[in-house]
Amino acid sequence: MNDFFAPDGWLNLTLEHINDFLWTYILIGALVLGGLYFTWRTRFVQFRMIGEMVRLLGDSTSKMATTRLKTKQKHISSFQAFAVSVATRVGTGNLAGVATAIAVGGPGAVFWMWLIALIGAATAFVESTLAQLYKRKGEVSFIGGPAYYILHGLHSRWMAGLFAVLMTLTFGLSYNSIQSNTICGAMSQAFNFDPIVVGIVLAAVALVIAFGGIHRIANVSSVVVPFMAISYFLLAVFIIGTNIDKVPHVFKVIIDSAFGVGPFAGGAIGITMMNGIKRGLFSNEAGEGSAPNVAATAHVSHPVKQGLIQALGVFTDTLLVCSCTAFIILLSGLYNNPELNGVNLTQSALESEIGSAGSTVVAIAIFFFAFSSIIGNYYYGEANIQFLTRKRWVLQVFRILSGGVMVIFGALASLDLVWSLGDVCMALLTACNLVAIFFLGKYAFRLLNDYRAQKRQGIKEPIFSRDKLPEIAHDLECWE
Repeated sequence: MNDFFAPDGWLNLTLEHINDFLWTYILIGALVLGGLYFTWRTRFVQFRMIGEMVRLLGDSTSKMATTRLKTKQKHISSFQAFAVSVATRVGTGNLAGVATAIAVGGPGAVFWMWLIALIGAATAFVESTLAQLYKRKGEVSFIGGPAYYILHGLHSRWMAGLFAVLMTLTFGLSYNSIQSNTICGAMSQAFNFDPIVVGIVLAAVALVIAFGGIHRIANVSSVVVPFMAISYFLLAVFIIGTNIDKVPHVFKVIIDSAFGVGPFAGGAIGITMMNGIKRGLFSNEAGEGSAPNVAATAHVSHPVKQGLIQALGVFTDTLLVCSCTAFIILLSGLYNNPELNGVNLTQSALESEIGSAGSTVVAIAIFFFAFSSIIGNYYYGEANIQFLTRKRWVLQVFRILSGGVMVIFGALASLDLVWSLGDVCMALLTACNLVAIFFLGKYAFRLLNDYRAQKRQGIKEPIFSRDKLPEIAHDLECWE
């Protein structure tokens, strides 16, 4: 059993070979070229409409309670959908993932994380707009995501089923083991807690929330996510402020490493790029097809609104939270220590800046970051289980596997094994989604043009109805 889970075990080595092939020869090119294509076709929507993104998020927050009182229905607001998606984005990828990227790929990996976020935000806009366009009416709220727009947009049942299976395996099972592994590692280093005990406690709490469905998950996320993101950001700002004289050097190190310049001339740029993009995608999920699952549940007047808000989620995750971790690590100078990796590197870096309390701070942050990701990941899996089958017993089994078994598995498995498993699942899932949004993206572009046209006419809250896309109106269920 130990050989099976060990970093050099046969399962981990096999996953690493598959992982390297998928990422080196397929995914990096597809993600970058796809992001550039969507950026061009949307006329740089992620930059030109940042003001509108912030306005929409603010409006949805202030109107959330009012809408709930007036309608007396269990609608998910734009802010709640944003909170759930950010909950899955802002997790171990921001603390452990960034550290792993820097440890393996060098400081230059941060540059490629930034790049994939900047161009990936356009991809996130397209996929979440399509999820809203093709959403369906569920029992208690809207449902949707890539499986739905593949089925009703591409009319490919086998491909929709494949995506739903991959989504369930990736988020509902694989990613939850990563979150659990990171929480247990942080708790072990900070408090010397037994990983098995931590895993069992995590599983018990996750199952309680998971059995409450999307509304309980949305309510928990809308409270936890803002608190943890703001607190971590303020801590990072404090550390950067006390080391402000070193910040120019950090930027220089990042750029030099990214392009193999100066002291990094002998480094492998390909490894740096691959690790930056992999960890960037794991963190912000742009193009992966995950955020559209919750984007579809939001109650909005136009599909573009949720596309814009989810694009903002990519910026929030990578340019804000991931950058906080990167600067903390690079300012500490510990990224060259070969004995440090993952969350242990982040903890050690923070200890060097604020003393022995650093390890405790990271452990607490990891708990909130990763636990919110566990419950958010669970919902992504549940949404796709419901796409595959309506049998209640299948859903109950999945809940136990996702919130219980895989959380405990993560507590037992090695760091390398859970990350390798996650990377393989992520690559297959992303490839499937990119094919779909490439063919369906034309509808997102038309929706964006319609939204912009209404805004130019002075309409503050643009409205969409399916008669504006007559050729696919029969495929759209929720836009009378």
